[in-house]
Amino acid sequence: MLLAIDIGNTNMVLGVFNGDTIIEHWRIATVPDRTADEIAALLHGLLAQSTVVKETDLDGISLCSTVPSVLHEMRELCRRYYPKLPLVIVQPGVKTGVPIRMDNPKEVGSDRIMNSLAAVHLYGGPAIVVDFGTSTNFDAVSSKGEFVGGALAPGIEISVDALSRRAAQLLKVELTRPPRVVGKNTVEALQSGIVYGFAGQVDWIARLMAAELSPEDPSAVTVIATGGLAPLVIGEVPFIDAHEPWLTLIGLRLVWERNHGAGARETDVTAASDPR
Repeated sequence: MLLAIDIGNTNMVLGVFNGDTIIEHWRIATVPDRTADEIAALLHGLLAQSTVVKETDLDGISLCSTVPSVLHEMRELCRRYYPKLPLVIVQPGVKTGVPIRMDNPKEVGSDRIMNSLAAVHLYGGPAIVVDFGTSTNFDAVSSKGEFVGGALAPGIEISVDALSRRAAQLLKVELTRPPRVVGKNTVEALQSGIVYGFAGQVDWIARLMAAELSPEDPSAVTVIATGGLAPLVIGEVPFIDAHEPWLTLIGLRLVWERNHGAGARETDVTAASDPR
């Protein structure tokens, strides 16, 4: 079984694959100063409580990270606690199968490449991935499976936090769909602005990107939503075709399958321009 770990700025998402099926998953907060020993204790506890997988069932680990300090500790964790498990870390060097058509491929986060890889695997290209995380990422994939660019916008939680800090009479509210667009109180008004405002943003950016990816037929572009906050918005965005909550983890599984047989204890992969 494969343990896939996606380390984001806000959350760390972990999933265990049995073949191509996720049989267990967890979402925990990303704490930049958490040590390898602390992460290991947390991981041991999660695996110990699982009813479908045991720590001894794991055959390998595949991970990506947008937080350098946590990536350093994850390396140490794998070295100390899982020394016999093959490890694939998605970073410059690894074979991903996703050519990157950007001015500087090294600027592209490894999670965005994993999303693009999984999107093409599941739906083919052209495609757009909308990842609702710390930032809202729009990733454009060509009909050839190339990462050709995208757009980045402040994430939902970042925007809500900024609003509550800057407006004295506006408090943080529960992130949920309000009963109506025209709010009858401050809470409803905030929820309306958040849900329908972000839905409008996602719909419009995705439509513009689809028109650029496929000018002759924008409807040929598959729009895929992922990320922890996707369920809050996607019901209000008809232009979204699919919801794949484990898209990044699926990409990590695919990269593992491409690289884990390299023979080395650790494979550092260039998530850059290798099309193989």
